[in-house]
Amino acid sequence: MLAAVPLLTLFAAALTFADPAGDAHGDGGYLLPQRPAVSAEALDLRSFEARPFEGGTRFTVGFGGHQNPWELASGFSAGVTDIFVKTDAGGERSLPGLNLRTAGESGWQYHVQVSGAGASLEHLRGEQLTRLPPPRVRMEGTDLIIEAPELPFGRHAYWVTSSVYTPLSRDGHLVPTATVNPSGLQANADRGPVPVDVLADPADRRAYTEGVLGAVGQTRDWRLTTLAGLGALGLMLTGLSLWRSWQARERG
Repeated sequence: MLAAVPLLTLFAAALTFADPAGDAHGDGGYLLPQRPAVSAEALDLRSFEARPFEGGTRFTVGFGGHQNPWELASGFSAGVTDIFVKTDAGGERSLPGLNLRTAGESGWQYHVQVSGAGASLEHLRGEQLTRLPPPRVRMEGTDLIIEAPELPFGRHAYWVTSSVYTPLSRDGHLVPTATVNPSGLQANADRGPVPVDVLADPADRRAYTEGVLGAVGQTRDWRLTTLAGLGALGLMLTGLSLWRSWQARERG
């Protein structure tokens, strides 16, 4: 839920994070539905990997278990996996349908959503949201494989969440409520974060206290870093030029 540890170095081909086991209970007090009964293990994020694939990205999301409580043809139906990807400066801070927002002043440009009922991929450019061809999805044991050639690979920032699936809502998310209901997701209060597990920095506990989810991966806007580097280089070159001019005058 609230811990993620990078396993590969900065220069490796893939970006991988691990998440601790047994934390698919939101803030610790979420009670999962009993009709149908949903396994916490099938919602429990264990790992997340992004790697290059056919000009785009292949994601592997590892879970603690595999379950099909709604008996869908896909063979899995316990949860909804949302992956938000920051590929550029700016972006949308709101994480739609999750009662969460991103930390900082910038957000996502791509949104992947996967459940046993289907998958979708959206691209946000400015204020224009475009639906792209859906990614290819399959389960391999307890790993959810998502192949998205339309989503460019890179050392981006990622927000990854796991929510309870229901066929009775428009987006498939089962929203937590304080009302006691054997078919519902019970929480201590209404309007809380929808995911029961999130991938985040170990020290960042704001997802369930402030509704703010920090990203994993490249969390800085690379363009700002590049501009800062170019500015520093410009100052160095200016200083070098002035020093050479001074040296020339001294020799004269």
